[in-house]
Amino acid sequence: MIDAVYAQAAPSAFDALNSLIVPTVLIIGIMYFLMIRPQQKRLKEHQSMIAAIKRGDIVVTSGGIIGKVIKVDDNELQVEIAEGVRIKVVRGTVSEVRTKGEAPPNPKAKAATEADK
Repeated sequence: MIDAVYAQAAPSAFDALNSLIVPTVLIIGIMYFLMIRPQQKRLKEHQSMIAAIKRGDIVVTSGGIIGKVIKVDDNELQVEIAEGVRIKVVRGTVSEVRTKGEAPPNPKAKAATEADK
């Protein structure tokens, strides 16, 4: 007796391509939500922290220097690290703001207070 032998169809190119695309898309999606998105969030928080630095804040630089902000410029800060010792620091190197300082004195309010005396 002769058994019937059926030939199997060869897998198409679409099946091979489809089996590669689905896992690749899943891996990219997982990497985005676990790695890229949190890093972007941290970067945004750091930029807003740096933009909000004002006179009187206690800051820590990426080099580990702790000091009080004396003067704020566009890209630099003047930080007092000891009494009478002031250094200039680039804003981007600030890694942490420890305590918030007071707002800079308003010259108009000061003049009004002196006029009342």
